[in-house]
Amino acid sequence: MLLVSTFGRYLTKRFTRAIISVFSTFFFLILTLDFVELMRRAGDSPLATTPQIIKLALFRAPAVAEQIFPFAVLFGGMFALLTLSRKLELVVARSVGVSAWQFLQPAALVAAVIGFVSIMIYNPLAAELKRSATALEARLFARSTQASGAQEIWIRQRSVDGQAIIRAAAALPDASGLSQVAVFNFDANGGFNERVEAREAILHRGYWELSDARVVSATEEPQSYTTYLLATTLEPEQVRQSFTPPDAVGFWSMPTVIERTQKAGLDSTRYELRYQSLKARPLLLVAMILVAASVSLRFFRFGGVTRLVIGGVAAGFVLYVATQLSEELGASGIVNPMVAAWLPAVVGTMLGALALLHQEDG
Repeated sequence: MLLVSTFGRYLTKRFTRAIISVFSTFFFLILTLDFVELMRRAGDSPLATTPQIIKLALFRAPAVAEQIFPFAVLFGGMFALLTLSRKLELVVARSVGVSAWQFLQPAALVAAVIGFVSIMIYNPLAAELKRSATALEARLFARSTQASGAQEIWIRQRSVDGQAIIRAAAALPDASGLSQVAVFNFDANGGFNERVEAREAILHRGYWELSDARVVSATEEPQSYTTYLLATTLEPEQVRQSFTPPDAVGFWSMPTVIERTQKAGLDSTRYELRYQSLKARPLLLVAMILVAASVSLRFFRFGGVTRLVIGGVAAGFVLYVATQLSEELGASGIVNPMVAAWLPAVVGTMLGALALLHQEDG
């Protein structure tokens, strides 16, 4: 078997080195650009010292760099295959009966292993660093969640008083509650009871504490309260977790977050889509290897290598765009999250294999 042979181990090292080199280059560029942008913003904050900016850039870079894994595998695979072809190593391998499917086994194995490592180790670490970066950025630049243009939050709950629908402009910076809140209370039979508007709502065990509340009902005159209590069965940790963006939740924590989000009455589609996308990543990286191979196996003496490389880069970007489009459809609820996450990886793998079959076997 080629994988355990000397040539197989040699190919494995070449592909691993090429992919890691490309990823490291991208990571350094992301870190540098982000550091420059943060230094530009640091002039408006006396707390943003250079060591703090460096720390913030280091915390933010892993989560951003996680998105370039497919391109790192694509470009790394193309670079390794083109190098092997230029040095005629692939010519020698073919002359002794090694087919393209055989010497692609190490590349596919490396891509799959990188995919599993990225979701099981890299992703949880990047998510934890992103949460730390969010807290550090809010402290350095006094950036609230509401000021960052967050979308409205909707929560449906049941309690001893009946049902309630809560609408909020945003979560508080420390995720302890909500700001600019409107609560629509209904009785046990589903009839409208009252509307409560408040500056903010802090969640405690068993109740919401609404500050500067104004209560409007159909049977009484509007009344104002400094503090207004609203019963709830939601737990603080349950709701706080639901405010966390999907890319700030690690792979191992995602099932728990999905369950808590559903119990809080919030839409868990984004988390389900993110979870399925992470699980599909190893197959997506294998698809990138097949795409790289379909445009990088042409021998240099035949010419036309530049055109094929450009075609490979274009194919990789098309697959990436298709992945993003599918995820947008999944996030909007048009497509099932599992289908939206797995479809680009499956279709990309099939198309890459088809292109190789046409190229190698006619």
